[in-house]
This record gives sequence, structure tokens and C-alpha cells, in this order.
Amino acid sequence: MNNTSKPRIGFIGLGLMGSAMVQRLLNLDYQITIVAHKNRAPIDLAVAKGAKEATSPAELAKASEIIMLCVDTSAAVEAVMRGEEGVLKQLQPNSLVIDFGTSIPGSTQKLAQECLTKGASMMDAPLGRTPVHAVDGLLNIMAAGRITDFERAKPVLADLGENVFHVGPVGAGHTLKLINNSFAMTTACAMSEAFAMADLAGLNRKTLYEVMSAGPLRSGMMDFIKAAAVDNDPGKLAFSVSNGLKDIGYYLNMAENFGVQSFVSPAIKKTLGLAEDSGYGDKMVPEMVDFIADVFADNGICK
Repeated sequence: MNNTSKPRIGFIGLGLMGSAMVQRLLNLDYQITIVAHKNRAPIDLAVAKGAKEATSPAELAKASEIIMLCVDTSAAVEAVMRGEEGVLKQLQPNSLVIDFGTSIPGSTQKLAQECLTKGASMMDAPLGRTPVHAVDGLLNIMAAGRITDFERAKPVLADLGENVFHVGPVGAGHTLKLINNSFAMTTACAMSEAFAMADLAGLNRKTLYEVMSAGPLRSGMMDFIKAAAVDNDPGKLAFSVSNGLKDIGYYLNMAENFGVQSFVSPAIKKTLGLAEDSGYGDKMVPEMVDFIADVFADNGICK
């Protein structure tokens, strides 16, 4: 397939994941339009490889058939979509917006309705795996929206993801991702504490991991935490403590909207929040091992 038969794509949000996805699409000869936000380096890299740079999200939307968003919060998505020079100002009929971030489902559903008033569509398609996987088109993608929109987007999604799921109507992808990330952060914090507790008991961290991973507790998240705790390589999971805290907050918000209270997530929110307050916000989640070990070493007092 040559690039003239592929949809014109606008991509907003060239952080670690977004930049990797843009590089993947450029390598596959998609016509890409991007817009700058905070960091020039990934913008310059993409332009050097053939991407066009727009001056605003509105200009990008006017030039694109599919608009992809990979920004960090629901508030950021809303600003990109509804801002004075936002996507909705120049959203073209029959175009499709895809939010790859982790957002509040209710916000996504409202934005999707606003897209419909423009004769366009919106999907949520949050991601699993890491930027390393994105470069090779090996992401897990939890796509949600109308089945006709999913079928239209599927060839592009298949170029980005190894496993592409249609999980339900608009908002279902973000709902599933919040459940997924709540479980992930629970596992990460629990495993971090396990290593820190082993330190207090005089147990070797590697021995602890070998025994625990030999049974049903073994998971990818356990291995990410082990990489930091045993191998001194926290970069295996490029996901910050602040992002984890944000997602847990969204999960608790979602639970409240369902009229229930989570049993487990408040403790995880407190743990991640204490870490952020202690300067760990920009550190990677596997570095929670160091935070908890330091707290334990100070007799359990978080300063």
C-alpha cells in the first residue's frame, strides 16, 4: 500500500509513547501532521523524517482524516479538543478522532457527542505495553467506539499494535484501561513493599524473587519491579509515579460515579501520593522500591 492510499493522520502529543508511535507511522509511509506542545526534540525528529508541522490543533484537524491524541490527562484532551484553536474548530466531516491516552470515560463520551455534531466520530483506544513496543508496532490497543469506526481505523491500528481489541462503545476502552492500571499499580506497590520488607528481614532480594516468581504470582509487572530492585534497571517500565497516581485518581472517580467505593485503590493512591510528595513524581513506578525501602529504613515514617 502506498502512502496515497493511506489516511492522512494528525498526531497530537509526542511524549515518549506518542513519539514512538509517530516514528512507526512515518516508517510505514503515512502522511503525518504534528503540532508542538512542550518538547521540541521529538517534533524536530519527526519533521526530519517527513512529518509536517501545524501551528495549532485546529490547523492539524483541517489537514487530517484521522486525528490521534496521546496526551497525559483528561483536562489536556479537553483543552486540545475545545480550546480556542482546538481540534473541534476545524474538525472535518467524516474525520475520526482517536484518544490513545488514559482519560475519564464520561469526558470521552461527551467529546464524542461534540464530534458527532460536526459530522465526525471519536474513539477511545488506550494502550498497553511500552514505547519500545510502539516502535515495532507491538502495542496492545483497547479500542472502543462504533463498530463502523473501528473497522475503518483497524488497518492503521494494526500497524501500531500486535493485539487490537474492540472492547465496546465509546468510553469502554478508557474504563477497561483504568481497571487495568489500577490492578497494575496495586501489583507494583505490593511487589515494591515485598522487596522492602525482605530488606528488613535480612532476606536476599534475588532469592525472594526466585521463590515468588516460581509460583502463580509471576507477572510482567513483578518482573518490571524486579528489574529495579535486583538489576538496578528501573527503565524497563517507562511510566512515572505521577502518571500512576493520576490513573488511580481517575479509577476512584469512576468508582464514585458507579456509586461504589473501591476497597483497595485508596491505599495505593495514598502510597503513590506520599511518593510524589517526597520527590518521586517524575521517577518511574519501579523506583517505588527505593521509596518504600527508604521509608522503612526511617522506621516507617514518611518525611
